[in-house]
Amino acid sequence: MVKKTEIARRGLLLVMSSPSGAGKTTLSRKLLAADKNVTMSVSVTTRPSRPGETDGKDYHFISKDRFAQMRDRKELLEWAEVFGNYYGTPRKPVDEALAKGRDVLFDIDWQGTQQIAQVMKEDLVRIFILPPSSDELQNRLINRAQDSSTVVAKRMAEASNEISHWAEYDYVIVNDELEDSHAQVTAILTAERLRRRRREGLTEFVRGLTKGL
Repeated sequence: MVKKTEIARRGLLLVMSSPSGAGKTTLSRKLLAADKNVTMSVSVTTRPSRPGETDGKDYHFISKDRFAQMRDRKELLEWAEVFGNYYGTPRKPVDEALAKGRDVLFDIDWQGTQQIAQVMKEDLVRIFILPPSSDELQNRLINRAQDSSTVVAKRMAEASNEISHWAEYDYVIVNDELEDSHAQVTAILTAERLRRRRREGLTEFVRGLTKGL
């Protein structure tokens, strides 16, 4: 049996964004279940935990003073205020994962993506998920039965602004059929992992290879 050649590489940041209901959360869960080298970024937040949420798994729940401290010390890759509560991505665990060759998945919007691009663009891979049609987007929002008709209408109104940022992303997937979309995400991840700049052990491997020629 031929031994598989392993070449050390740096991990990457995989961002998936979409309007609500387009399917990025479902695709994210499917990717995490299928690929053990992908880990989900866990945000910090100042909002109280909700029933069923676990500190350190769903979010890191912290005080506003601690959040301000992390923000001022540049310990957050991105942050935002939503309805009086603050959310952000801690930089330290992301840096540690990348150094170990692990990939970090982000489920964030275009604003958070822009912030991360300012500080870690070379590590960033951006995928925007589109619905096949506006009617299908509305149907998905209604069928998941999580929101009132008023909230569904609000999410539909917000969708146009969110979709307008599609051109800021490296890849765009029309999520018509889940399995096809998952295959496309997997293909993108495979190709990005093979980029020469991420394969940090390649120079040493080639040097050793040429010595034997």
